[in-house]
Amino acid sequence: MNLPLYVQLPWFLGALLFIVGLKGMSSPASARQGILRAGVGMVVAVAATFLVPDLHNLGLMALALALGTVGAWLSAKKVKMTDMPQMVAIYNGMGGGAAAAIAAVELARGEAHGLVTVTLAVIGALIGAVSFTGSCVAFAKLQGLLKKAYRLPAQNVVNVLLALLVVGLGAALVLAENAGPGLILAFFALALLLGLVVTLPIGGADMPVVISLFNAFTGLAVGFEGYVLGSPALIIAGIVVGAAGTLLTQLMAKAMNRPISNILFTPISGAAQGGEAIAGSMKELGAIDAAAMMRYAQKVIIVPGYGMAVAHAQHKVWEMTELLEEAGVEVKFAIHPVAGRMPGHMNVLLAEAGVPYDKIFDLEEINAEFGQADVALIIGANDVVNPTARTDKSSPIYGMPILNADQAQNVIVIKRGKGTGYSGVENALFYTDNCRMLYGDAQPMAGEIIQHLKSM
Repeated sequence: MNLPLYVQLPWFLGALLFIVGLKGMSSPASARQGILRAGVGMVVAVAATFLVPDLHNLGLMALALALGTVGAWLSAKKVKMTDMPQMVAIYNGMGGGAAAAIAAVELARGEAHGLVTVTLAVIGALIGAVSFTGSCVAFAKLQGLLKKAYRLPAQNVVNVLLALLVVGLGAALVLAENAGPGLILAFFALALLLGLVVTLPIGGADMPVVISLFNAFTGLAVGFEGYVLGSPALIIAGIVVGAAGTLLTQLMAKAMNRPISNILFTPISGAAQGGEAIAGSMKELGAIDAAAMMRYAQKVIIVPGYGMAVAHAQHKVWEMTELLEEAGVEVKFAIHPVAGRMPGHMNVLLAEAGVPYDKIFDLEEINAEFGQADVALIIGANDVVNPTARTDKSSPIYGMPILNADQAQNVIVIKRGKGTGYSGVENALFYTDNCRMLYGDAQPMAGEIIQHLKSM
């Protein structure tokens, strides 16, 4: 399709803003500006689309945009920061579903397309459909609607057979001159089912990688369908999102020392699993003792986890940090790449509470400092500080890089109970001689510590 320059130039500008915006999102300091630039790029690209000659259904397009904009604005304003992973998951799904819907319409129209175009339409439809249902499952798990992982008998065999069947139907669609509605419906039904079947067995421990993977899927699907529609803006946006999501997925999988194939075919379901027996016992302490240990320390490293997010404790944790710093204590935050339920989850929560970026450190930056720390304060984290990952070859988390919290002189763990983490693996750190447990929700426990700090 030969489009006029007044359409192509805004599309090019929108694509440029996408790329510049993504670059800005690579740093917390410039992330806000990056998001705004990418948003402006999207507005420009959408506005230019209305200028395409001989466009039909303008009223329906405007209505869809209005409904989507209002719905997204209201939901984004109301969503809690702790629920952000669910929102990211469902938005991933909506993007994949939209790409699949575009392919469905193009295939149902039955108009003549080249072999390459039809092939890309089918591939985009498959990826988009899997991303849609898979992201819906991820949303349901994060929202607590699905309480556990569901694994079928011979799960991997079912996954492979179902994938082969979907690919076979996709090939039939590509080769058919005029595919009938039955073939199209069967293809999409099985593609949607594949997303469900693959994602249902995956537990919370692997969820950050799954969300990132579906983000990459959505980007690729959008890019393919952009080619089908002849839209350079969609192609560029999809490729950028797909490439960024793929790189992020690889980094997340590396941070867990788990290849993508293991996450999909040998997931950590969250059920208790085997491993070496742990000697010792958990030792409890009170909030006043925790406050004293940190108040008279020289260096404290705080490790936030999902428990902090659930308890909405980030503001109290920052208030506690300010009191410690006023007393001359050096305080730093250590973030594991897969802490929480989505990439960057802990960074987002700490930024919302006002924690300066220069106090937040990634695993590689902070790990060598734990040996010099007087106290490592762990707030609702579990698997990312479990030394079993270093020592127990029978453990499902063996080989996963962890934060070296156990090397601190003293370790304080704020935890709601004595249960295991999302991997279902008992944490050997909790039984060590230098570790003490402070049981309770993170927010009231941090509040008690604050009160004791003020009185010291």
